[in-house]
Parts: sequence; C-alpha cells; structure tokens
Amino acid sequence: MDAGANNLGLVIFDCDGVLVDSEPLSLACLTAGLNRIGVEIDFATVRTRFTGTAMPSIMAHIARDYGVTAPSGFVEAVKAETLALFDTELRAMRGVAEAVAAIGLPVCVASSSDPVRLRHSLTLTGLLPLFGDHVFSSAQVTRGKPFPDLFLFAAARMGVAPSACLVIEDSVPGVRAARSAGMRVAGFTGGGHWGHDPAGAGLVEAGASRIFSDFSDLAAVIVAA
Repeated sequence: MDAGANNLGLVIFDCDGVLVDSEPLSLACLTAGLNRIGVEIDFATVRTRFTGTAMPSIMAHIARDYGVTAPSGFVEAVKAETLALFDTELRAMRGVAEAVAAIGLPVCVASSSDPVRLRHSLTLTGLLPLFGDHVFSSAQVTRGKPFPDLFLFAAARMGVAPSACLVIEDSVPGVRAARSAGMRVAGFTGGGHWGHDPAGAGLVEAGASRIFSDFSDLAAVIVAA
C-alpha cells in the first residue's frame, strides 16, 4: 500500500471497539457493576458517557455526578468479570487481521485499557503478533483520553512525528485526543456498540475526517488520510 503521497508514517489503532468487539461486553459488565453499588444508570448512558474512557476517569465521574464512591475492590471485581466474559465471548473485528497485515506501514496500539486487559484481548483474538511490543496503554501516561498524552507517547516511542500519524478510533474521547495530538483520525463504527449510530455523527463532530464500518475499507481510508 502506497501512503507516500500523504506523508503517512504510522497507523495507530485503538483496541476496544476497533480491533476487538469488546465494548458491548465491557460496557454491560460496567453497567451491572454500577447498578449493584447503587448507581442508577442504564447501558445506553454508560455507552454514551464512558466508551473509550479509562476506569479512573469513569469512577471520578460517578463520584462527582452520582454521589457514589465505589467500595474497595469494585474496580478490580468489574475488571475480573470483564476478563472472564472475554474468555468465552470476545471476538476480533471481522477482517481486521488481514487488513492490518496488508497496510505496509508501521502500526501500533494505543488503548485506554490497562496493560493486562489489553494484552489479554489481543492474545485471545490472535492479533498480538501483528503489533509485537508496539502496544501502549494509558497506564503509561499521566492523563488518558481525551487528553493527547497517550497518542503522543505512542508516536514518540515509534519515532514518528504526530503530523505523520493516522489514528483509528471508535470513541469521542479518542477522536478528541488524536486531534489534540495533531494527528489525523478516522472513526470506526463497525463495533457492536455502534448500532445506534453507524454514521458516527458524534465522531465526525469530534473531528474524525472519515467514518468507516468495515475493515475492507481500511486501505482506502489510509490512502485518503
């Protein structure tokens, strides 16, 4: 694939909701957990407010907006329940392995997930060999998405200028983070949590230059970046 004309040097993938169809599973576990500790919130609200957001930020929002402080061990319990569900239900996005392998450019992962969940997801779905050690977590930076820190960290580790990076994201915080980092960004709406808005209106509003829902279109997205 020739991306020379657009000076592209790196494609950065979010993981959850982009490489793996994990968001319906993890958001369901989070919703159930929050309900158990007295937070009156439904799946649709959790999806809208917390997709692409790291757990520390989520719990800060819950404490501020709902007045509920999670009991000790809550976050760990939700993470454990989520990983257990992944073991039986998690799948890679259709066509993603073939599409990533055909890019012909450096690639990496930059995700809000903690390192254990991130590598667990990529290993379960057989995608880890596509990225090797080029897998970066928000746990490695001070501020997670929507701040640009993680994407800037990933670009620096890969030795590529932010302006030469294309980010593939499925969440509004992720798109905002990429734009704040000075990177190009395409929105992906092929995950199970995007059935309500396949056109990705929220992603476009946040700054995504193009929306796609099938990895058979990835090559065209890269050429147009």
